[in-house]
Amino acid sequence: MTGSDEALYLAIDQGGHASRSIVFNGHGQPVAEAFCEVSTQHPHEDQVEHDAEEMLQSILTTLNKVSEQLGSRTQAIKVAGLATQRSSIVCWDRHTGQPLSPIISWQDRRAHSWLEQFAHHRAEIHKTTGLYLSAHYGVSKLRWCLDNIPAVAKAHENGHLAWGPIASFLLFRLLKERPMLVDPANASRTLLLSLKTMDWDPALLRLFDIPANPLPRCVPSCYSYGTLPLGGHSVPLTITTGDQSAALYAFGQPDSRSAYINMGTGSFIQCLTGTQAVDAPGLLSSIILDDGTQQHFVLEGTVNGSGSALSQIEKELAIDPTEAEALVPSWLEKVINPPLFLNGISGLGAPFWVPNFNSRFIGEAEPWEKIVAVAESILFLLHVNLNEVQQHRPALKGIVATGGLAQVDGLCQRLADLSGLPLYRPTEAEATARGTAFLLAGCPDDWPEQHAGTHFTAGENPPLQLRFKKWQQAMKDELKKYAG
Repeated sequence: MTGSDEALYLAIDQGGHASRSIVFNGHGQPVAEAFCEVSTQHPHEDQVEHDAEEMLQSILTTLNKVSEQLGSRTQAIKVAGLATQRSSIVCWDRHTGQPLSPIISWQDRRAHSWLEQFAHHRAEIHKTTGLYLSAHYGVSKLRWCLDNIPAVAKAHENGHLAWGPIASFLLFRLLKERPMLVDPANASRTLLLSLKTMDWDPALLRLFDIPANPLPRCVPSCYSYGTLPLGGHSVPLTITTGDQSAALYAFGQPDSRSAYINMGTGSFIQCLTGTQAVDAPGLLSSIILDDGTQQHFVLEGTVNGSGSALSQIEKELAIDPTEAEALVPSWLEKVINPPLFLNGISGLGAPFWVPNFNSRFIGEAEPWEKIVAVAESILFLLHVNLNEVQQHRPALKGIVATGGLAQVDGLCQRLADLSGLPLYRPTEAEATARGTAFLLAGCPDDWPEQHAGTHFTAGENPPLQLRFKKWQQAMKDELKKYAG
C-alpha cells in the first residue's frame, strides 16, 4: 500500500518527563508526531510523583494533535501500542476511573524502610521475580497507598479499588472497554509477578500482604487490549509493554551480541538471553516481550542516578539546567582532572542495591568540574554493570546507546574507552516509540534505520581509566559502611 492507503501504526510513549504519540508507516518512517510535557512533584525527600489526571490528559493531547495532522489518513492507523515507565504505580476507582492516589514514580523510595523487614526473603524474591528487593519497584508503593491514603483504604473496603502499573490505569481510561489488564514487562516491576507462571505469585502476595482483587489480570504483551477512540475512528490497541523493553526493538530485531544502553532519567543496560531467564548475581532478569507463544528475556543493569543525578546536582550548585545542557559537551573537553562523585542519587542500583547510599564528592572543584564528575560517575556505574553482564555474556561485540545523555559525544567516547567496546549511537532518538511501532507492524524484515548513526571506536584513555580505578576503590570503601 502507498500514499493514503498505506497502513499506519500508532505508538504511545509515556515517559517520566513527557508523553509522545508518533505514527509510523510500515518502513519505520514517522508520518505524524506530538509531544506534551508532564510535570513532576517532589512532596518530600525520596518522594517523586505525577498527577494521574494530568498524565492521562497529556496523552489525549498528543492523540488529538496527531489526528489533526493526519486528517482523513487517521483511518489508515491499523493498530496502536502503549509503552510506559515500568515501576510507577497508581490507584483508581474501578467504577468511575477516578484516580485515588498520585502516580508514584519509579524513582520514589518513600517506603524503603518498610521493605527492610523482608530482607531475609531476598533470595526467594529474586528467584521468583528476577528482581531484587527495592523500593523502586511497585509493591512497597502499593502497600504505602493502602496504609496512608484514606480514599484507597475506603475503596478497598467497598470493593471499588483498582491498582497497579500506570499502564493498566492508562488502558482503563483510554480504551472504550475499560479493561483491567497488565502486560508482563510492567507487571514484573511490581515484585509480585512470577516469571515462571507469568501471573501474580500467591506466595509473594501473602508475604507482602497485598490484596489480589484490585490487581489487573495478567496477559501477554501482544494481546487484544481494547479499542482506542481516535479522530472518529476506533483503533485496536494490541501491544502494551515497558519503555525500556520497547526501545530494544527500535531498529529491528535486537542483536544478542550487543549491549543496549538507554541513558535518560535513569540508565539501563540490557542484553538478550533468549527465551530463558538467566540468574546473575547483582543483575536483573527481565521479561521484555511475551508474544503469546513464548517469552523473551534480558539481563539488565540499572543506574538510577543518571539524568536525575545531573538535575539534582545542578540544582544544588545553582546551575541553570538549560545552560548546563548546552555547556556539558565543552566542559567534558575542558575539564582535565575532575573530582570523583560517589553516585547513589535515587538509590544505588545494580549491582550494589543500597537504597540509602550517601552520595558525595571526593575532592574540591568548581561547579562545572563537579558536573563533569557526576557525568563520569554515570559512566563508571554503567561500566561496572557492563563488566557484570560480560561475566554471563562474554561474546559481546559492541554497545548500542540511545537516550538523551547519549547525544553527548564526550560521554559516548568515554564509555567506549572505558569498556574497550565500539559504541554505536543511532540517529533516531525516540527509540521507545519506534520499537513499539516495529512490534505493531509485525516485526518486518525491512525496518532500517532511516539515517546513519555515529560510531565511536574505543581508544586509549589512561587518565579516565585511572579515575575509574580510584572511584572503584572509593566506592568499595564507602560500601563497607552499609555491609551487614
